[in-house]
Amino acid sequence: MTQSSLNRKLIQLLGVLLGIGIATWLLRGFGILTFIPGGVILLFFLGAIAIGLIAYAQKTWWRF
Repeated sequence: MTQSSLNRKLIQLLGVLLGIGIATWLLRGFGILTFIPGGVILLFFLGAIAIGLIAYAQKTWWRF
């Protein structure tokens, strides 16, 4: 797997996690998904932040 291919996959995963987190947060706010705890939404956002940091580090610092 090349560096750009890995970075592309990481960025896609970042978008998916961020999209799921925002959609879940909005639907919970509207009262549709009230059974989902806030910790799950927080995990989506923290996962997106972690993947974003890994993608940034992989693009700029790691030279494989």
